[in-house]
Amino acid sequence: MTRQIQPITFEDIQTAHKRITPIVKKSPLIYSPVLSEITGTPIYLKLENLNVSGSFKIRGAANKMLGLTPAQQKRGVTTFSTGNFGMSVAYLAKTLGMKAIICISGRVPKAKVNLIRDMGAQIEIIGQSQDDAQQRSYQLEKEHGLTVIHPFDDPEVIAGQGTIGLELLEDLPEVDTVIGGLSGGGMHSGLGVALKAIEPHVQLLGVSTVKGATMYESIKQGKPVAVEEQDTLADSLLGGIGDHNQYTFKMIQQYVDEIMLLDEEEIADGMYFMLKNHQMIIEGAAASGIGAILHEKANLGTCVAIIISGCSVDTSVIMDIANQYQSKSFK
Repeated sequence: MTRQIQPITFEDIQTAHKRITPIVKKSPLIYSPVLSEITGTPIYLKLENLNVSGSFKIRGAANKMLGLTPAQQKRGVTTFSTGNFGMSVAYLAKTLGMKAIICISGRVPKAKVNLIRDMGAQIEIIGQSQDDAQQRSYQLEKEHGLTVIHPFDDPEVIAGQGTIGLELLEDLPEVDTVIGGLSGGGMHSGLGVALKAIEPHVQLLGVSTVKGATMYESIKQGKPVAVEEQDTLADSLLGGIGDHNQYTFKMIQQYVDEIMLLDEEEIADGMYFMLKNHQMIIEGAAASGIGAILHEKANLGTCVAIIISGCSVDTSVIMDIANQYQSKSFK
């Protein structure tokens, strides 16, 4: 049996943490009294939505971009994104004085498009899927010498996302279950290396939307597959993993213990719960872990952390959810 070579080590994540600390500050970890009461288990929320770019993705983007050579930084970068990674790359490019072209599909919500534009990055809207945007990004690399910053399937990006795990172990060493929205797998790959290097028995759970669960379907079939994207509250969980995925598919196979699927109502429940009980506006992908717990889809241990991954959502969406769920109780 051939031993699988891992693209990153625990030490790579430690190195990433040192590299990004000047730009990416430690995110808060808070206790959720209501979720803990509902489940009878201590539940904590890792607030990645409070990062300066609005999501956890600034970690991986920072580790990759800060590691570019001066020549690469001078030529500039491009990425393809469902929104949050694009915002992170745009913010960092502005901070570091680099050119950035963000390729997105027509499915990216207007709020995210406006935020990327406000950060000064050039935007190209291509097709109706992340795969379409990806093709354009690599075309720009060939034509203009820009460096493609892959949103998940890159060792330095994975290592950057893994720094979430270092912070969790520092603040909550007794954690035995970690839950977060799963899309391309960059965050869960990094979390898997970081958490299980120290606590091998930690459960790592992923949550996807039924309207585009690419990684879930790929794991089921044992190889990367394409899944049609549909409009969903959890738009950040959309996107393909690539026919030639090099890292995250195998790492998710190895590190993620279970993947759960949520429908739109379950995702909306998580968003409204966070608004009502923690007075925070978060996007659908960030609410997926909460939705999974509210609907008893997650097998919980004795100490649980949910990654609240981002906050980019149209105000009108939140207002609609608040109006619809005023009379709904989670107790």
